[in-house]
Amino acid sequence: MKNPAPNWYQDPFDARWLRYWDGRRWTEHVSRNPAFVEPPDVGTLPQPVPIPDKQQVPAQPSNERSDVPLFGVRNFAQQKSEEVGQLRKELADLRAEMDRLGALDVVELARQREELRKKVDTGRLVLADLERKVVKTQEEEILQEVGIYTYRHPLSDSTTYKEELRRLQDRIKVMARQDGGAVRSANSWNVNGSAAEGRKLVRDFSKLMLRAYNAEADNLVRSMKPYKLDSTIDRLTKVATTIARLGNTMSIRIAPEYQELRIKELELTADYLEILAREKEKERETRERLREERKVQQEIERERERLEKERQHYANVLARLESNGDLAAVEQARAKLEDIGKAIEDVDYRAANVRAGYVYVISNIGAFGERMIKIGMTRRLEPMDRIRELGDASVPFRFDVHALFFAEDAVGIEAEMHRRMDDRRVNRVNPRREFFYATPLEAREHLKELAGDLLEFNEFPEAVEFHQSREATAAADLAGERVTAPA
Repeated sequence: MKNPAPNWYQDPFDARWLRYWDGRRWTEHVSRNPAFVEPPDVGTLPQPVPIPDKQQVPAQPSNERSDVPLFGVRNFAQQKSEEVGQLRKELADLRAEMDRLGALDVVELARQREELRKKVDTGRLVLADLERKVVKTQEEEILQEVGIYTYRHPLSDSTTYKEELRRLQDRIKVMARQDGGAVRSANSWNVNGSAAEGRKLVRDFSKLMLRAYNAEADNLVRSMKPYKLDSTIDRLTKVATTIARLGNTMSIRIAPEYQELRIKELELTADYLEILAREKEKERETRERLREERKVQQEIERERERLEKERQHYANVLARLESNGDLAAVEQARAKLEDIGKAIEDVDYRAANVRAGYVYVISNIGAFGERMIKIGMTRRLEPMDRIRELGDASVPFRFDVHALFFAEDAVGIEAEMHRRMDDRRVNRVNPRREFFYATPLEAREHLKELAGDLLEFNEFPEAVEFHQSREATAAADLAGERVTAPA
C-alpha cells in the first residue's frame, strides 16, 4: 500500500476518508482512504462527516513512539471504548447477582472472619511465647496433670535416698567452687585494654550469676513437693536460660553438667519426700492395725474374764443345789455351765484364729452418695463397735449396715471381695481405703458366691439422720430460714 501524500492523514471522524491537515487544523479537503476495506454488504461510499465547529483537534503527529497508532485513531478509540463498556456491563451484572444472593454480606463476613483468624493466630503465638517464659505453679493445675507419682531413681527406702542425696550434694559443692566448672564464660575479655581486669570482671560476674542460680535451686529444693517436680525442673531450666541470655555478652552460662546435677538433686528430693510420705502412711496404718488388734485382744480378755466369773458362779450354785438335792435346779445349772463352756471355747478360738471375724458391707449416702460402699472385716467380738467408730465425728452421718456375718476365714473373703471389685476402687493409690463405686446389691452377688446364702441383708439403707436432715432443710427452705444450701 502506498503512503498518502504529505499532510494527508486518516480522517479522525471517519476512517473511510483521508483529511488534509494544514499544520493548525483539519480542513474540509477529503479524499478516499485507499487503506480502508469496505465490508461486502456496503454499497456506495457515504459522504464524509463534516468538521464540527469546535474541533477537538489532536496534537500534530510526531515521530515519537506511542501505543496509539498514527493512523486508525477512531478504530482504536472505539475498540477501547467497547472493552470498557463490556467490563462495566460485566461488573454491573456481577454486582446485581451479588445483591440478589446477598453475597455482599457474605464477603463482609468473610473479611471479618479473616481478620479474626489473624488475631487468633497472633494470640496463639503470644500465648505460646508466654508459656515458654512462664512456669505454671498453681497446684490445682499441676495435680490434674501429674497423675500417680512415679519414681525417677527407685531405691529401697528413705534411708538409701538420703544417703544418695548426700553424695550428690557433695558433688554439687565441688563443682560450685571457684574454677570447679559449674559456670562457663569467655576466656578473652579486655577492660580498658587490660586482659587481667577483663578476666576479673568476667570472674566476678560469673560468681554473681552462679550465686543467683544456686539460690533459686536451693529454694526449689526446700519448697519441693513431689507432684510439682515437672514444674520445678521447668523453673530451674528457665533460670539457666535467663542467665545465659543476660550473660550472653561475656558468654556466661551454667554448665550443662552442673545443670544435670541440680536436676538430679530435685528428682532425688522428690523421690525421697514421696517414699518418706508413703513410709509414714504405712506406719500410720500399722499403728492403726495394732490398735485394732489391741482392742480385739482386750475385748477377748474381758469376755473370757466375764465368762470365767460366770462359770465359777454357776459352779458354786451347782454345788449348793446338789447338797440340797434339788434335781431340777441342778440340771438347769449344769446346762448353763455347758453354755458358758462353749462360749469360752468360742472366745479361745477367736483368740487363736486370727483369720476369723466379721465381714461387713456398709454405706453412707449422706456423706458419699448412693453408689459407694465400704467392704471390710473386723475381729471384734462385738462388730458394731467397729462400725460405730467408723461413723464418728469425721463423717456427717452414721454408716448403714447392709451385710454383717461371721466367717472363719473373714480375711480371705474380704481379700477376694476387694480383688473382684478392684476396678471400682475409689482410691487407686492406697488399697487400704476400702471404698468402691458399687451398690449393695452388687456386693451381695459376690458375697453369695463366696459365703453362701446370707441370713440377713438390707439392700436399702435406712439413713435416718440423712433423711431427717433433708426434711428439716426442706422445711427451712419453705420458711425462708435456711442460710446456705447444699450442693
